[in-house]
Amino acid sequence: MIDWTRVEALREEVGPEEFGEVVELFLEEVDDMIEQISVGRGGSAEEDMHFLKGAAMNLGFADFSSLCQKAESLARSGQAEEIDLALVFDTYESTREHFLQEAASKSLL
Repeated sequence: MIDWTRVEALREEVGPEEFGEVVELFLEEVDDMIEQISVGRGGSAEEDMHFLKGAAMNLGFADFSSLCQKAESLARSGQAEEIDLALVFDTYESTREHFLQEAASKSLL
């Protein structure tokens, strides 16, 4: 679900003091994108899923990133209607919760 090696690498890259801010910014941006998509105000499905995939990869949300990659590929091949947005949203929420709980327990935030 979470690539903790990537999380630790990012934390080292930005520094422990800045890591919390990076996480907060990431979550805000993804939350905003999810909200835009859910109310039909996102961009193209391909662009939206590409954004989510990249953001997820940066913070180690491995399963969520993989799901967004598949959704991006569907959109690119003209099958955007096949994207299961409920699954995308639910996967993000569960990954987000798991990440925050584990990061807190590991004293990363």
